[in-house]
Amino acid sequence: MPSIILVINPGSTSTKIGVFENSKELFSEGISHSSEELAVFHSIASQYDFRRARITDLLKSRGFDLSRLSAVVGRGGLLMPIPGGIYAVNERMKDDLLSAKYGEHASNLGALIASSLAEELGIPAYIADPVVVDELSDLARVSGHKLFKRISIFHALNQKAVARRWCRENGLNYEEASIIVAHLGGGVSVGLHQNGRVVDVNNALNGEGPFSPERSGTLPTLQLAKLCFSGKYSEKEISKMIAGQGGLVSFMGSNDMRVAENACRAGDPEGTLYYNAFIYQVGKSIGALAAAAKGRVDAIIVTGGIAYGKECVEGLREMCDFIAPVLAYPGEGELEALALAGTRALEDPAVVQAYGAAS
Repeated sequence: MPSIILVINPGSTSTKIGVFENSKELFSEGISHSSEELAVFHSIASQYDFRRARITDLLKSRGFDLSRLSAVVGRGGLLMPIPGGIYAVNERMKDDLLSAKYGEHASNLGALIASSLAEELGIPAYIADPVVVDELSDLARVSGHKLFKRISIFHALNQKAVARRWCRENGLNYEEASIIVAHLGGGVSVGLHQNGRVVDVNNALNGEGPFSPERSGTLPTLQLAKLCFSGKYSEKEISKMIAGQGGLVSFMGSNDMRVAENACRAGDPEGTLYYNAFIYQVGKSIGALAAAAKGRVDAIIVTGGIAYGKECVEGLREMCDFIAPVLAYPGEGELEALALAGTRALEDPAVVQAYGAAS
């Protein structure tokens, strides 16, 4: 019997949904939310009814019968640090998301809307590989001072999906492979996948690793400390420099890496410098993880929207193919990854984990 799965991926200004049959896409669509529409809401959680209604209206406009669904899978939000995998949406998860206990982000709405729709239909609701997946090794957690610990926040859903996909295509078991994945999008995360766990990865949300279109990445710490106490900037302004107005935005006034890419193609010295610096920083991060893996790397995968840029992939290949083959899996593939997780959960309920069970 076919499994029909609805997947829901809320973003800051849009909600992407898709309907899949046994992991094959039947249709997908993005629902845009204007700044004027969202301005009336005082929090992300308060957008719940608005976004849910937009989803059900879209499904009705397509003539889709919700009673056909076997499960609903939502994008996981900011939750407590948890191992990767598939989780059933439970009351504790919903409480943490509604209260924004671990932070406020549009992705928090994924599980909440999925659960609401699923409860009405009497079917299960799941999330899979949220950004807070934490599988860091003890060594990787150590920073340079006892007051600070490295934190795992990254593009877990897409990173794990493309790593598993490469393993399937090459006859390997993800739980036995050693792969480095570089997700290059609005944020950048570079992770080392060993034996089914991401044992080291930069904190892509809060400013670590390579710079990205709008995030500064790792900055010279003493210069940053002096800036914080210079009296010229507020805490909010400093935070914006790190995430939102850093990276390419600070260099070229745009959060679209294609601006630097096109400038590089046109021979513009400034654009060429920043585009090559981006590739250089990502390549250095890959090399550092290769050392952490003691050189035992099966593949290096480049993914995310920036991976559509051939010059970027070729630049990373020139830097890193002495380590392992460098392969491009452009795009984010998040809807497909969520659908695959839902299919796995229905086929093998034993893979489904309980949020909060170990805490």
